[in-house]
Amino acid sequence: MKINIFNELDIDLSNYEKTLKKVFKPIKDKKNINLILTSDERIHTLNKTFRNVDRPTDVLSFINDEDKDSNGDIFISIPKMKRQAVEYGHSEDREISFLAVHGYLHLIGFDHENEEDEKIMNYETERILSLAKLERKKE
Repeated sequence: MKINIFNELDIDLSNYEKTLKKVFKPIKDKKNINLILTSDERIHTLNKTFRNVDRPTDVLSFINDEDKDSNGDIFISIPKMKRQAVEYGHSEDREISFLAVHGYLHLIGFDHENEEDEKIMNYETERILSLAKLERKKE
């Protein structure tokens, strides 16, 4: 799978780019994805426009029906990701990877609208992250 990463911020995010490419490397998918690393303000606008939710979020996924070679676009708020990494007590690499994989799974049909679907999606997320040695810290 080809990963296209777009940095919309005026900061160096190359360390995250390396991590994200490593996370998706074992996934065998012929379609590519676009990862857009963005601000709280931009993701807030997207969340309000497309989901009618008037607040920033951590990750949003949009299927791209017009490009047969693409699964779609995943927007990740870098400031929110950094706050969540501190809040959850794990690395920024773990958090950005979790958000990217979560977004990717939405693009390919996973959801968490009910408890059973959430268990399945969480299992698949953790399975992919474990391949990149980014497991959740044991308590």
